[in-house]
Amino acid sequence: MMRVMIISDTHRKHRNLKTALDRMVPIDRLIHLGDAEGYEDYIEELAGCPLDIIAGNNDFFSPLEYEKVIVIGKYKIFMTHGHYYYVNTGLRDITRAGEAKGADIVMYGHTHCPLISRRGGITVLNPGSISYPRQEGRKPSFIMMEIDKEGEAHFTVHYIMGSIKA
Repeated sequence: MMRVMIISDTHRKHRNLKTALDRMVPIDRLIHLGDAEGYEDYIEELAGCPLDIIAGNNDFFSPLEYEKVIVIGKYKIFMTHGHYYYVNTGLRDITRAGEAKGADIVMYGHTHCPLISRRGGITVLNPGSISYPRQEGRKPSFIMMEIDKEGEAHFTVHYIMGSIKA
C-alpha cells in the first residue's frame, strides 16, 4: 500500500499540518497544491518524505512551477493551484485541461474547500485548506490517497476533527 497526503493553501501556518502528519504517519509522499509562501523546504522537512509542490497565486517570485504532471502507480496526475482555470466558478476548464494532458486525476487548491468528484473518466480532487478553510463548518482539511495492493487508488477527505470517506 502507498499513502499520499494531499494538502494546499498552508499560507505560512503549519500547526494543523503538523497535527495531520502526526495523525497519518507514515506517509510515502506529500503533495502540496500551492500557496506555501516560501516554506517549501520547511514543509518537506516536516513531512520526512518526498514532496511534490507547485506555486499558487500567493507564491510571489517563487521558482516553483505553476503546473506539474506526475505519475503515482498507474495514475497520471495533473497538479495545479487552479486559479488559472477559474475554479471558483466551476470545474469545466480544469477538467478540460486534465483531459488535454491525458490525466487520470486532477488535483487543485485555491478555493479552500474540499472536493472529490468524478468528471467523465477523471477524478478531480481539492484537499481544501489545512490552514484557512472556507467550506461550511470551516474545518481544516486534507485528502489521503491510498493505493491498495491491486494498484487501485482510494481517496478520503480528512478533517483535523474527523474524516469522511469517498
